[in-house]
Amino acid sequence: MAKGILGRKLGMTQVFKEDGTVIPVTVLEAGPCTVVQKKTVETDGYNSIQVGFGEVNRARLNKPRQGHFARAGVEPLKHLREFRVDKPEEYEVGQVIKADVFAPGDKVHVTGISRGKGFAGPMKRWGFSRGPMSHGSKYHRATGSLMSLMTRVPRGRKMPGRMGGKRVTVRNLEVVRVDPERNLLLVKGAVPGARGALVAIRGADQ
Repeated sequence: MAKGILGRKLGMTQVFKEDGTVIPVTVLEAGPCTVVQKKTVETDGYNSIQVGFGEVNRARLNKPRQGHFARAGVEPLKHLREFRVDKPEEYEVGQVIKADVFAPGDKVHVTGISRGKGFAGPMKRWGFSRGPMSHGSKYHRATGSLMSLMTRVPRGRKMPGRMGGKRVTVRNLEVVRVDPERNLLLVKGAVPGARGALVAIRGADQ
């Protein structure tokens, strides 16, 4: 069975191995998630399951979203995401997926929206080097030449602009601990997003 679950980033801490080695970990609230819909090659052209996560007031959902949950016969949920699976028949609509779908030692990919850092210059955003700071130089933190003999700025040119706030996936993070009673996953290393941000966790073999 393919592994995938939605969760929420709670923050970072550290745990210790038996030999005293310190492991920096991110604490994720993983699930519980409810299977809302199954998609198959015959009906949709691909195999996947749609899962929901997070409580929400029914009045905050529009009529199409309310009807979607009503057809599935499940309580309304705040977030919906799809996970590709090989055998959707292994799942049932209404089935609950919890943190224990993963085990210590598993490798996972974690996807989230990175922290937004606002408008940033080229040095902070792209790592540009600064200009001379003395001898009358007036070029310090500027963008510099865009390109010679060009009547327009070429697509993809590194310039000042909005930094962060993008969809980022960190791959092959190790699951250090699983707490199924509190729906917690502790994964080694950092994951994108601020505290409380939504993340999607899927097995590294997917």
